[in-house]
Amino acid sequence: MNNWKKELSLLLALLMVVVLTACGSTNGESNSEQAGTEASGETLTIGQINWAENIAVTNMWKAILEEKGYNVKLNVLDMGTTMKALEDGELDASLEIWLPVQDANYLEKYQDTVDFSEATWYDTAKVGLVVPSYLEEVNSVEDLNEHKELFDGEIVGFDPGAGTMEVTEQLIEDYDLDYELLPSSEPAMLAEIGEAVKAEEPIVAPLWSPHWIFSKYDLKFLEDPQETFGGIEKIHHATRQGFAEDYPEVSEWFKNWKMDDKQIGELIDYTENAEEPLDGAKEWVEENQDLIDEWVK
Repeated sequence: MNNWKKELSLLLALLMVVVLTACGSTNGESNSEQAGTEASGETLTIGQINWAENIAVTNMWKAILEEKGYNVKLNVLDMGTTMKALEDGELDASLEIWLPVQDANYLEKYQDTVDFSEATWYDTAKVGLVVPSYLEEVNSVEDLNEHKELFDGEIVGFDPGAGTMEVTEQLIEDYDLDYELLPSSEPAMLAEIGEAVKAEEPIVAPLWSPHWIFSKYDLKFLEDPQETFGGIEKIHHATRQGFAEDYPEVSEWFKNWKMDDKQIGELIDYTENAEEPLDGAKEWVEENQDLIDEWVK
């Protein structure tokens, strides 16, 4: 009888050890997860527009935030849908708002329902109509009607609904241009520019800087005496209302974010030439960790 009690006591003691060890292991993993990550798997949804620089910066922030423990989903949308999704809380952020001119219509429409940042991440942006530099006789928007037959009365455009497309429509009206703006997509527009330049044929299209295409082809902005396109543009970001309260750390990181021509140019090059944009973005982030550290203090 005594031996049976001893065996039972020993069995109970072993069970207690197993239970305590399991609890200690669970607590240890939980503490490790909390100490090792700055976010507990929270998901952020960022709008992505199929423009070269937008693909670059959205994938860059996906790489940065996922390193910090966030899950990041990129939703590919056009500009108009992006703004409505921010208003409805279906998106957390959009990383490319051009002001004071290009996206002024979205600022006016959504300023009470979407949070537009005062902070900017790029301060020397430019927008306008471009032509190949070999068209020496066309240097201003005012020259276009005189050379209408050269361009078949067409301005090759990109995504309908983009702020720059709406400003281009306004430019056609301001200068009384006898031209039609043809919507398509950025890749399609860039392909047409490339084909025209290789054949040394005329083409006119709305473009913006920063953009990789200026390092590939010799293009020039047309003078815009009435400044319909504005002067220097600055690039902001926008978030849904309540984002700063829900994600104060990320909100601060976005405000700290600054890039110059060289940095954005290199990032675009990395994402354009990688098999997947995210792979290129991760490589660029790894090589520019000192810069990233300045943003994510």
